[in-house]
Amino acid sequence: MLRKGIALAVFGLALVGTPALAATTSEEPKDIHWSFEGPFGKFDAEQLQRGYKVYREVCSACHSMDLMYFRNLGQKGGPFYDPKYPNPIQNPYVKSLAADIKVKDIDSETGDDIQRPATPADKFPAPFPNEASAAASNGGKAPPDLSVMAKAREGGPAYIYSILTGFVPPPRGLNVMAGRYYNPYYPGDVSSFWTGPKDQVPKGGFIAMPPPLAPNKVTFDDGTPSTVANEARDVAAFLAWAAEPKMEERKEFGLGAMIYLLIFTGLLYASYRRIWRDVSH
Repeated sequence: MLRKGIALAVFGLALVGTPALAATTSEEPKDIHWSFEGPFGKFDAEQLQRGYKVYREVCSACHSMDLMYFRNLGQKGGPFYDPKYPNPIQNPYVKSLAADIKVKDIDSETGDDIQRPATPADKFPAPFPNEASAAASNGGKAPPDLSVMAKAREGGPAYIYSILTGFVPPPRGLNVMAGRYYNPYYPGDVSSFWTGPKDQVPKGGFIAMPPPLAPNKVTFDDGTPSTVANEARDVAAFLAWAAEPKMEERKEFGLGAMIYLLIFTGLLYASYRRIWRDVSH
């Protein structure tokens, strides 16, 4: 009993001596309609193509996508799928996109490190050789991999869109550290940097990434206006597809399963009525 009492006392002192954790707050993600929402939603191939271009020309300078291969771009449901080429490795457009990118390899004859054009079988190349190098180039913290970002963050593509379009001047009274940027949609706690009224602490946090998008930063081949909102929406949709490239097939399978179960239920009920129709209950 004595040991138990001492343990409880120590535990109580630990609770008293532990400072309360600051609340992390952020604005709710913006309400955006996506073509792939709902049980019958599908990805817009043209939007995915534009989103890939935003990723390749802007985001890939800092963010990797270690789970993505160039061949995935030509798979069914992907941005560059062509039914004439069910094998995405044979898709000429995917081959062309991959060939525009250089990847590291080893010369089979000399053993030297070389750079060669990528093929559909290659992964998306990482922008940095290792995590330490990525952190050193980005203020001490490596940029996160984007392969499943749309599934890893609450709000999914809406969260990504909100972050990319949410860079605003900090409220008056908020001191922003050098190398950081205020974003009301980024989860954080800015109370210790707030000099205004204690009951008016702004929501959001500080993010190390500077605003990555700007008007006309990417030229869309289909003539879509290259606004920040359009760039953010398209790359968010692309990342949603990358996080779940088999989504359309899953929905099709689910719909087929539901139809099968409805038919089976009807047949089962009809059989029940036929077999037991002359039996009193």
